[in-house]
Amino acid sequence: MRPRARPAVVQQRPGPHARFLEEGRPSPLGATWDGRGVNFALFSAHATHVELCLFDARGEREVERIELAERTDEVWHGYLPGGRPGMLYGYRVYGPYEPRHGLRFNPNKLLLDPYARKLVGRLAWGPEIFGYVLGHRHHDLSFDTRDSAPFVPRCAVVESPAGAEQAFARPGTPWDRTILYEMHVRGYTRLHPAVPAPPRRAAAALALPLIPTSQPRSPS
Repeated sequence: MRPRARPAVVQQRPGPHARFLEEGRPSPLGATWDGRGVNFALFSAHATHVELCLFDARGEREVERIELAERTDEVWHGYLPGGRPGMLYGYRVYGPYEPRHGLRFNPNKLLLDPYARKLVGRLAWGPEIFGYVLGHRHHDLSFDTRDSAPFVPRCAVVESPAGAEQAFARPGTPWDRTILYEMHVRGYTRLHPAVPAPPRRAAAALALPLIPTSQPRSPS
């Protein structure tokens, strides 16, 4: 079977959000609300094209598809200003359909975000949710073109836990100002006068605020 880079799929639905989509960032993965909008980030090493699919408030109708054109380190991402908790979404991912090589991209199938914190709706088990045609003479090497959206749950954007954005935010230090320092954990804290024992000489000591392990510094 010849690989299909972008098989035929149900007609795209451009909408008002697409024109406002910003570049966003590749981390954290998933859908992250920051109080002003939602950042979407999805990892795929072999995808050629990723669409963010938005649904109405009841999750019954797909109202818009937005291409995530930005890609950083195999993460597809985009920022949607005005996006809010409660927004229902999913993904359609394009790429090679080469089952013999473990590649089964099929944009006719609505995919869940593996980092979604909430799902809405239920799975309706049926042949439409399979990427191949059940009972086909080529078995799972065949390709199914039916839309699976009516039969699968939607992902829901949720509020981030208080302080989570700050607690897990990367420092964002440019690579030309980044120094990777390999150290011996025990030796680094063993003689530090301000580190109590315990956790002196243990990895837990590195989490103390007085240990400058990740704070950005101005160049001297």
